[in-house]
Amino acid sequence: MSSIWNALVQAYAFLATVPVIPFILVFVIMTFIGSDRKSAIQLSMDITTAFLFGCVASLLNGRLHTGFGPFFLLLVMLIGGGLIGSAQNRVRGKVDPKKLLRAVWRLSFFGLSALYILLMLLAIVFPTAAK
Repeated sequence: MSSIWNALVQAYAFLATVPVIPFILVFVIMTFIGSDRKSAIQLSMDITTAFLFGCVASLLNGRLHTGFGPFFLLLVMLIGGGLIGSAQNRVRGKVDPKKLLRAVWRLSFFGLSALYILLMLLAIVFPTAAK
């Protein structure tokens, strides 16, 4: 059982290192299956967000020398969810949890993509000293 877990961890680590790979992989598979372009892109974004979350959290931890990276990202997602939920409540009078979750997750894709590019450039230009 331990070897299966280690294989899954290694696969996640590889795919999270270069998150464009899962995006392209899911997009190609979905278009090959026969899904339309819009839903293929949306599913690719949804799956890639999970890999971006792990990679950006790791890059934040390495850059700031702390273990707060995933908690910070989760905090920002929760604050964004609160703001979007409040806007939904003001406009429609009720909150649709499915739309709220989808909106936060897809907006996280764009935010995490921007952070990934920024943090990777920082890691390349200004590498941190290993402890």
